Amino acid sequence: MARDRGEAAPSAFERVVQSVALLGGVLLITLSVTVVISVTLRSDLVGSAGVPGDFELVQMATALAAFCFLPWCQLRRGNIFVDTFTLKLPERWQRRIDAGWDLVYALVMALIAWRLAVGARAAFATGENTMVLQIPSYLPIGACAALAALVAACAVVSAVRLARAPA
Repeated sequence: MARDRGEAAPSAFERVVQSVALLGGVLLITLSVTVVISVTLRSDLVGSAGVPGDFELVQMATALAAFCFLPWCQLRRGNIFVDTFTLKLPERWQRRIDAGWDLVYALVMALIAWRLAVGARAAFATGENTMVLQIPSYLPIGACAALAALVAACAVVSAVRLARAPA
């Protein structure tokens, strides 16, 4: 894949992040199949009740999948950014500015990870579960906290790469 363009083979960190993104894709495909089954079961043709707790699964899986995709997106520099004011600057300065914004992003994602971890801990302490499936609420919240921390780490890695890039 990347080696075709003369780039180095992906590091172990990149392979882990890519695997997390692929896991997010599998999660979304599984979620899509679940929704199709649930809607089909609710149709007039079948007349069943659908998949129990399908709305809970959609909520949790969507959040988890989004957090699974963010680290890979950051490492690949796939996030949307506006460079209107920096286009005329030398490339070296553009990279420095982008690296600075990557560090800001890392701090924001670390803050989000921290607050999600606090929320997971509170859900664990109170024994909070989902309404229908009775899944402990701290599990998806804690997983999102860990994934947000991974996004923060990816943002630091991309900032360091930009700062170290040759002129």
